[in-house]
Amino acid sequence: MSELRIRAAVPADLDAVLAFWTTAAEGTSISDDRDGVERLLARDPEALVLAESGGDLVGTVIAGFDGWRCHLYRLAVHPGHRRRGVGSALLAAAEERFVRLGGRRGDAMVLTRNDTAHHAWRAAGYTAQEQWRRWVKPLA
Repeated sequence: MSELRIRAAVPADLDAVLAFWTTAAEGTSISDDRDGVERLLARDPEALVLAESGGDLVGTVIAGFDGWRCHLYRLAVHPGHRRRGVGSALLAAAEERFVRLGGRRGDAMVLTRNDTAHHAWRAAGYTAQEQWRRWVKPLA
């Protein structure tokens, strides 16, 4: 694999990111559209972290920090680049960002049915907190 480059996304990346998620990410979110990702970058320009190899997008993670909690979303690695350290590099970049911002603990949104992701998160040192449930209410 070519040298891995980790960087923050810029607005010009958004169409490629959205297309990438249809191939590499599991499930969809109400915010998986151009407007949603544009709002993310406008509020926190360094939150969407990309991994590139040979100029190709091979991974993403959203590392959002609200001043209180460190949230991880959309950790996705292209199927042809999995098990090569891309996810680990993205998580390391996200965690470094959180520490730099004063964060104390990262939490990840992981689909219950995504067993492959569960293994990856465990390998990265994350554990499920069974005592918590996510409660949601669509606002739009």
